[in-house]
Amino acid sequence: MTIYFYKVWQPYGCFSNFSPHEIHIQGACWATVEHYYQAQKFVGSKDAAIIPLIHAAATPEEAAALGRCSTRQLRQDWDLVKTQTMREAVLKKFLTHADIREVLLKTGDELLVEDSPTDSFWGCGANKAGQNHLGKTLMSVREEIRNLLSLTGIYE
Repeated sequence: MTIYFYKVWQPYGCFSNFSPHEIHIQGACWATVEHYYQAQKFVGSKDAAIIPLIHAAATPEEAAALGRCSTRQLRQDWDLVKTQTMREAVLKKFLTHADIREVLLKTGDELLVEDSPTDSFWGCGANKAGQNHLGKTLMSVREEIRNLLSLTGIYE
């Protein structure tokens, strides 16, 4: 059975980058994975001044809007580092919050798909044929956490 997720208030909404689960990463506390991810687009760029505004954004929607502004210049290596940046943030989120870690682990080996109608890179897109990189990231993180827990004897 494929598990689809998208909106925070829907089943498996904790898999969304907009879920209200803060992460502490690279010496800062970020309200959501979305806040962190959007800010990382500008590290070292001429528009790095936007980072504190993204960090302080009241909602993940606001952080996303600031990070998606097409008039700002992204860091030059963004296409090379964006999936690893996302993976690090998602892993941190699920290592930090035991309640949602359990939700993720209880999905077993099910296929996880971000059911975004507009994003065919991170999600499946409107035609359901997108690349689903967020779902793939979650499945990879699920496997890594499973391996970490089995090494410590916590998860069998």
